[in-house]
Amino acid sequence: MKVALIFALLLVMATIEFHIDPTIFNDAYYPQIASDVHTQIFFGGASSGKSYFAIGQRMIIDLLNGGRNYLAVRNVGRTLRTSVFNEAVKGISHLNAQDLFRVNKTEMTITCTANGYQAILKGLDDVEKVKSITPEKGIITDILIEEATEISSEDPIKQLERRLRGISDKKKRVTFLFNPIYRTHWIYKRYFSGKWNDDDTLYQDDDLLILKTTYRDNRFLEEEDRVVLESEKNTYWYDVYTLGKWGILGDLIFTDWEVSDMQGQYFDYFYNGMDFGYSNDPTAAVRSAVKEKTLYITDEMIYECRLFNDKIAERLKVYLGKDMIRCDSAAPKDIAEIRSYGINAVPALKGPGSLNYGIQYLQQHHIMIDRSCQNVINEFQLYQWDKDKDGNTINKPIDKFNHAIDALRYAHEPRMAPKRAKPMTKEEMGFF
Repeated sequence: MKVALIFALLLVMATIEFHIDPTIFNDAYYPQIASDVHTQIFFGGASSGKSYFAIGQRMIIDLLNGGRNYLAVRNVGRTLRTSVFNEAVKGISHLNAQDLFRVNKTEMTITCTANGYQAILKGLDDVEKVKSITPEKGIITDILIEEATEISSEDPIKQLERRLRGISDKKKRVTFLFNPIYRTHWIYKRYFSGKWNDDDTLYQDDDLLILKTTYRDNRFLEEEDRVVLESEKNTYWYDVYTLGKWGILGDLIFTDWEVSDMQGQYFDYFYNGMDFGYSNDPTAAVRSAVKEKTLYITDEMIYECRLFNDKIAERLKVYLGKDMIRCDSAAPKDIAEIRSYGINAVPALKGPGSLNYGIQYLQQHHIMIDRSCQNVINEFQLYQWDKDKDGNTINKPIDKFNHAIDALRYAHEPRMAPKRAKPMTKEEMGFF
């Protein structure tokens, strides 16, 4: 039986009782609000509510209650703003606690003004800043890692745990949040191997808590989202994103690629491409270069949903100047509008067979991806060939995790020969 939560917050001259309605929590997560197990893993399928619980509910409640400071991280810092930061701000709003928090969007810190405890958001690509973090009051008691499977080795986690030092009356915790992308990941080997079966939903011992949830555990989910997850046809995506099972990657399209640090690298010419999205699919824009048989993906200029064209143009100007960018030709009006903001945007030719031809072109190169391009890395890890009804691989990619890859294909059309599509008319291009 749920009992209402009440937090007494000592302010300058008065004590405020802050009541939290227990019905705002999903049943699967409610028992973990006060869990103090050292390592906690909340994982599972898409839309299961794990991030919102850990960030928008428990983290905010802990700050209100006092005694805990959070260091919330993701592999690449700029991805925090549209994930952890937005979840936290949304959680504050849902708790009607805006008057009790100071939110610094520039520094990405969230401070409870009633007691001084903080959540500090940092990317693991800025190691020196992570090492030197000190909250305004007390010590870091909690490390929260969003999209933990983005982290390719255990080393950054060991570095993070060294931040959990100092005296506190609260037990120190590390919380992992992720979808179970593939079974060969170091997280599976360290925390799951020998302890976990696919049908399990909960494991707990003195030092480790693992909770798996799916969309079925999220009673606040819209019916349209449930239908999409339930209707997934691909076995891998259904296992991972619908059922929350650890995946077994099969027919990956790209295998000859690696992650690198390209700071200081010089390139004579850049190839720029963009794939449009909006509500559920991100707009993706990438910048790349070629030296001999190596293709370098240097910048993830944009990878975000719900961007209007003026904001897209504003982001692109930082990278492009007068450089050309080739865009998805299915959106001629968007291309025309972006051109009106001063961006040298042109439509990609595309045409019959251009998808597989573009993939074959990319496969001819060894591909280097700058470590700052986290969403591009995610796509290269997951882009797969589809299968027929009998489970046989077919020469058609699954139309998922391909927004940056599509943008990359558009960017490199000038290098692909022979041309496989006729030029578009001015009307088709959106230039009236």
